[in-house]
Amino acid sequence: MLVIGASGKTGRAVSRALAARGVSVREGRRPDLDLETGHGVAEALDGVDAVYHLAPNMHPDEVSIAHRVATAALDAGVPRFVFHSVLHPDDSTMPHHWRKHLAEQRIRQLLPTSTIVRPAAYHENLLPAALEGRLTVPYSIDSPFTNVALDDVGEAAAVVLTEAGHEGADYDLVGPEVLSVRDMSRTATEVLGREVTAETMRVRDWADGPGAGLTEQARDDLLAMFASYDKEGLVGQSDDLACLLGRPATTWAGVVAKSR
Repeated sequence: MLVIGASGKTGRAVSRALAARGVSVREGRRPDLDLETGHGVAEALDGVDAVYHLAPNMHPDEVSIAHRVATAALDAGVPRFVFHSVLHPDDSTMPHHWRKHLAEQRIRQLLPTSTIVRPAAYHENLLPAALEGRLTVPYSIDSPFTNVALDDVGEAAAVVLTEAGHEGADYDLVGPEVLSVRDMSRTATEVLGREVTAETMRVRDWADGPGAGLTEQARDDLLAMFASYDKEGLVGQSDDLACLLGRPATTWAGVVAKSR
């Protein structure tokens, strides 16, 4: 099976989950595979039973990339195609979500039986900061989230890649609890046995600090996302993920405890 984007944290999680099932994984990554030019795409797809397509994060040409990869998969006769999207892709207030929405449409036009998975934000995005004792985010620490464990996403992806019955399906991959960043800090404090604080940083400070090294487009995408998070968070239902896993999804406390 081909995992496109195998060098990133999500791709590695999917590859690990497939390997745990005894599946041989072909890792699609640069320089052998260039999604922007199409170099190596046909060769990477040759002879595979399934493909997991994970586009580069915040990529401005995601729709074109999706078209390129889906067309190549169609030409190669790949029987199973899974697209890694995002929770609430039709939220046009977040440009990178909307590009996922358009990519979904393009893929489904070409590959009607493709499967789409839509993960929430990852618990692991905040884990290093929690372990250091301070959760600092550029949006309200009281906004609600249903974050998901990365390994759960990898395991769910392996299920839809290797088992029948998921053709044409869409799955929201969402954690089992609604928590604010303030809630997460309290839970981490209890699990770690030491204080973990939560605070909001000014968006301007983020743009001048952590966001300064990004491209203008990526920075603008994230600023739009932070504005959405500040207003309403990012919340979904965990039923799909629990069904795919055959167990409850992993909690934030479980992720923190595992990292100790």
